[in-house]
Amino acid sequence: MLYFVSTPIGNLKDISLRALEVLESVDVIACEDTRVSLKLLNHYNIKKQLITYHKFNENNSAKGIINLLNEGKTVAVISDSGMPCISDPGETLAKLLVEENIEFTVIPGANAGLSALILSGFNSRSFSFIGFLSENSKEKLKQVENVKNFVGSLIFYVSPHNLFKDIEFLNKNLGDRKACLVNEITKKFEKKFLFNLSSPPQIEPKGEYVLIVEGAKEIEDNSLNSLTIEEHINYYLAQGLTKNDAIKKVGKDRKIKNPYKNLKND
Repeated sequence: MLYFVSTPIGNLKDISLRALEVLESVDVIACEDTRVSLKLLNHYNIKKQLITYHKFNENNSAKGIINLLNEGKTVAVISDSGMPCISDPGETLAKLLVEENIEFTVIPGANAGLSALILSGFNSRSFSFIGFLSENSKEKLKQVENVKNFVGSLIFYVSPHNLFKDIEFLNKNLGDRKACLVNEITKKFEKKFLFNLSSPPQIEPKGEYVLIVEGAKEIEDNSLNSLTIEEHINYYLAQGLTKNDAIKKVGKDRKIKNPYKNLKND
């Protein structure tokens, strides 16, 4: 069995009894950074064989972990903090496990994005997790365009050296929306800043941040036809519809059979 185990995002007490039980029972623990993980493991006096599983060796390490499982070993995968796979290594391994029909499970726990969303007081019934914006300009723009019309809250992870640059980028491409910046979640000096994207807080960036951005305003049905056909389709895609369903909705709204036929002339 392989376990993806969530670990604390700050306060070492935010770990479940089940997570500790699993970490005590497995043969091997795969860590994003063994030096970081040792702080947690030593705190709870857990002594196990540790191997590294991070973004720079993810493909090879995933195969190595599969080999350990085939040898009959039990393995726990942990990241530096929070849930593996969520803006942390793990997705490659999870896909490989599914492809090879190998059993695995998840030990849930702390998550920075959801904690920050609750702290923001923004819409928590509907939200989209984007994580870190790409360093590639075209890819970054695509990430934002995909959620520009989404009416739920947007969850971003931001590194300190990109903090003001990312806020400026979001203001330019999403408009001046309400936002909430949170860091040191669950720690003694947890901080929260409520602001508008056009007026970021005057702080000295330190550590990673979660940035929650207010969703787009809902567009009334009778206003949708004022959009271009492409914008109309993207609006429904942002609400979670499939491409085919979005096209059907646009056709129904505009009373046309094939919206794509008119797209080039729009």
